[in-house]
Amino acid sequence: MTASKPKSNFFSFVRSLFRNQPYLIINIILAGVVIFVFAYSGFFSPVKDNYPVVCIHEKLTGEPCVSCGLSHSFSLIMRGRISEAYEWNAYGLRVFIFFAGQLLMRIVFSIFYMKYPGSGKYLIVYDSVVSAMFFFVSFLPFIEWIFKQVLL
Repeated sequence: MTASKPKSNFFSFVRSLFRNQPYLIINIILAGVVIFVFAYSGFFSPVKDNYPVVCIHEKLTGEPCVSCGLSHSFSLIMRGRISEAYEWNAYGLRVFIFFAGQLLMRIVFSIFYMKYPGSGKYLIVYDSVVSAMFFFVSFLPFIEWIFKQVLL
């Protein structure tokens, strides 16, 4: 009879770490979305103007909306061309900072959550409140524009 090795590898460790930890799973998903947004911005060239997602509002109405040029702006920010990014969308930098801040928060809060498991409730409340305020400040021009469109 041969001795069996215990099944301890990296994947079983990660699986056990995230089992019954929805906060960590949500953080991984959100971080993945932000990384995807940054990858999208880095992959598509502002020079080639080859963005696959077009503005539906502009296609339907013929008028630009508050988010027009946001992809172009993000691509320029990823390349360090901030002043050009502002020309494409005046709110691009604030939205980019929101996404970068969220990525950092997902990483830091996840580490803190794992290191101090007793602080889970407080950390989640703090994260939710800070993220909501950060979202509101970053997307206020978009929210205002939507309400103006509804009230017209």
